[in-house]
Amino acid sequence: MGTKVLKFGGSSLASAQQFRKVAEIIKSQPERRYVVASAPGKRDSGDTKVTDMLYNCFRLASKKEPIDEAFRLVEERYNSIIRELGLDFSLEEEYAKIRMAISHHAGEDYVASRGEYLNSMILAKYLDFTFVDAENGVFFKEDGTFDDKKTYAALGALLEKEAYAVVPGFYGSMPNGTIKTFSRGGSDITGAIVARAVNAEIYENWTDVSGMLMADPRIVKNPRVIEEITYRELRELAYMGATVMHEEAVFPVKEARIPINIRNTNAPEDAGTMIVPSSLSAGPKSVITGVAGRKGFSSITIEKSKMNTEVGFCRKVLNVLERLGVSFEHMPSGIDTVSIIVSSAAISDKKEDIKARIFRDTYADSVTIDDGLALIAVVGRGMVRAKGTAGKIFSALGQEEINIRMIDQGSGEKNIILGVEEADYERTLQVIYNAFVPEDN
Repeated sequence: MGTKVLKFGGSSLASAQQFRKVAEIIKSQPERRYVVASAPGKRDSGDTKVTDMLYNCFRLASKKEPIDEAFRLVEERYNSIIRELGLDFSLEEEYAKIRMAISHHAGEDYVASRGEYLNSMILAKYLDFTFVDAENGVFFKEDGTFDDKKTYAALGALLEKEAYAVVPGFYGSMPNGTIKTFSRGGSDITGAIVARAVNAEIYENWTDVSGMLMADPRIVKNPRVIEEITYRELRELAYMGATVMHEEAVFPVKEARIPINIRNTNAPEDAGTMIVPSSLSAGPKSVITGVAGRKGFSSITIEKSKMNTEVGFCRKVLNVLERLGVSFEHMPSGIDTVSIIVSSAAISDKKEDIKARIFRDTYADSVTIDDGLALIAVVGRGMVRAKGTAGKIFSALGQEEINIRMIDQGSGEKNIILGVEEADYERTLQVIYNAFVPEDN
């Protein structure tokens, strides 16, 4: 059996009780050798994440205000875990170093990273695993981008010496030795990096849900768990915000074709969701794998007679957006019309400038900007073989009198992007889900 790498999120390591669950999961299989730990998350809805507590300490120090009380709360979170686990272990020396560093205006990334650092030390002690500091094996380049070649070589060499180890997530080091963090949720990325470095058989990402769901449970009641999803499908859904792990965590393991298993720490018997390079099963249970969406888009519509015969017309339009620092999401077009879908926030103070420049550069007949657009992605590898998928979607929405303002289908026929009024967003998700998933699921 090959090596397994496990990452546990903040909710999985928020208390001593959760530590015990995590230890039981890890010890249940000897191939579970390398563990990536997050900082303690919330124990209940009224609690505060340790990372947020550390950010507060940084802000206080930046304003030259005392941090003693704020940092004492951080210490107590960890000390309570140590006491309740019955460990003969003290972090007092580490607390003193961190408190001193914050008081002397240590960088924000260093301060934020100490949540994972301290939690990993406790977990390593509790498991009797080796603690391997991420700053010695995860590296960034001078420009702040991840240094994959240096990291995989160094981290692989470090872990090769250890039968079992705990690595803190979320951070690494810059060439000058200072700490650099990934974006929030970056422990997922560290887990994928460790999996790649040791050529793991599987990367288990343990969180507080039993896998990815086919739709947002805040909108669709009891959506089905996705049993298996390909990296490509995940990318399409993650683009619309439908994911239980950091989007960038896919890339290290995707390149090495290492599958990811999303699991629930509080329900370890659940199989969760398998994220795979390509489908391993005969076929998905549903034509669609999932449906997700986001609000907050605008449509820039340009009309010009005989636009289709004018070489470089769309390039001129996109150049306008590029010069103004605006990226586009989709670009559906007709013979004399093209629409550019963009984030409403990105153009909120540039609308008149955009219209004026497009008129000037393209001599368009008209340029209009409409806000209040929601985009919905219907994704599924089963759509390629299923006839009438688009018709089924449009028929279901038509029966509910939901107006479709934009349609864009990917060339691989594995996704359909729809634009609807924001007021119809929630209802559209529910209607599409119901059209493909039986009510008795």
